[in-house]
Amino acid sequence: MRIGILILFLVAGLAGGPAAYSAEDTGTTQGSPTAPQDAAKEPPPPPSVTVIGARDAHGILGREVRSAANEGMGRIVDVIVDREGTVRAAVIDFGGFLGVGSRKIVVDWRALRFWGVANKRDSITLELTKAQVAAAPEYKEDAPVIVLGAAGRLQPWDFDH
Repeated sequence: MRIGILILFLVAGLAGGPAAYSAEDTGTTQGSPTAPQDAAKEPPPPPSVTVIGARDAHGILGREVRSAANEGMGRIVDVIVDREGTVRAAVIDFGGFLGVGSRKIVVDWRALRFWGVANKRDSITLELTKAQVAAAPEYKEDAPVIVLGAAGRLQPWDFDH
């Protein structure tokens, strides 16, 4: 009985097979034209690849930040980007001891210097004094961000467009 059913499906498949293949090849079905299916099946182009040398790029989250006078300023805990994806500022966990009494402040990205950060022990230099950073308002999520920057270099962010 099973063999009979298999033979029946095989014969039906062979009978309907050539018609189905010819309809797919021409882009038509039962006389109605359709768009070629090959264009939709093309794979996307491969992504671009950039190779950055191990000595040229390093992560910064958790990195120590020091002033030009080698004063400890805290650690970078976040990076702030605008709507276009441009890095605008860094959030620094400033002050305190073991997380007690610390507060977060935001500094302009351009006030940071990254030379000499070949390994995780190296620090990032901030172009502000410890007194300037101590006087900065605290960063709070879901509140307007006040960015501390080097003199004369800040521009307001325009989010109304």
